[in-house]
Amino acid sequence: MSPAEAQQTKVYRVGVILHGGPYYDAINGLRDGLKELRLTEGKHYVLEIRDAKGDLKAVEEAARNLEREKVDLIFAVATSVTIAVKRVTVNLPIVFYAGSDPVALGLVESFANPGGRLTGVHNQTTDLTAKRLEILKEMLPKARRILTFYNPSNRSAAESAKVGREASGQMGLELVERHVASVEELQGALGALKAREMDAYLLLSDGMVISQAQLIIDTARAKRMATMFHEGNLVANGGLASYGISYQRAGHVSAKYIQRIFTGTNPKDLPVETVDKLDLVFNLATAKQIGVTIPPNVLARADRVIR
Repeated sequence: MSPAEAQQTKVYRVGVILHGGPYYDAINGLRDGLKELRLTEGKHYVLEIRDAKGDLKAVEEAARNLEREKVDLIFAVATSVTIAVKRVTVNLPIVFYAGSDPVALGLVESFANPGGRLTGVHNQTTDLTAKRLEILKEMLPKARRILTFYNPSNRSAAESAKVGREASGQMGLELVERHVASVEELQGALGALKAREMDAYLLLSDGMVISQAQLIIDTARAKRMATMFHEGNLVANGGLASYGISYQRAGHVSAKYIQRIFTGTNPKDLPVETVDKLDLVFNLATAKQIGVTIPPNVLARADRVIR
């Protein structure tokens, strides 16, 4: 046992707020990262997990309650969750995982000097929207109509849609944008989809929509529609393809921020880290099920192939 462990008598309380679904992988990564830092759950820290299930009002309520309960910090998973948590809390340190530029969104002053009570991990989920469309076009040369759902009031989603709209026009594709403001609206829109109505589905940077990723996967397979995601485990769960980082990895990197805050470091002194290890993943079982053949030159670039 290290001197620091021997001296610790306090069990730190970490509030975790997320939209559920695939975001739970970030919690698994966080636990793994804290374990590597020799922090044991239940002995050195406890996680107070609040699943908002895609509802930002529930995020705000959870954040207020956690601050009232005097947790030591909040781990906010997803950009929209982080924005909401910052808006309704006053004093709590916040460690975030954000898929959009936290400087542009006003979460921090700069990557090197966050300057406030927020810091954490960033990756280019929004910025990679065009690249995902490019891979989708290579994978499905005959595709024309690409469907996406998002809430236009979500700043990251709106920016992601703008990038996708511009890129699809240059590629000869039509990005069919359908606006949904709640999980219920999204579920209704998915239920109304007709087989062969669209050539493919592209997931944008919208935490509420991402929380329903499994429903999107199941619906798309039933309609024999290709899917392009941003996270490899969604492909392992039946999606066709993804390009991006893993939530597990993002959570793992976040652990060191939480550990540093436990030991007294101010978030403003912890530079935001960009996680830039990107994986291209394909699911050949899904491809076969929906009648898609991925060209060999595209498949050869994969970091992971699920069969």
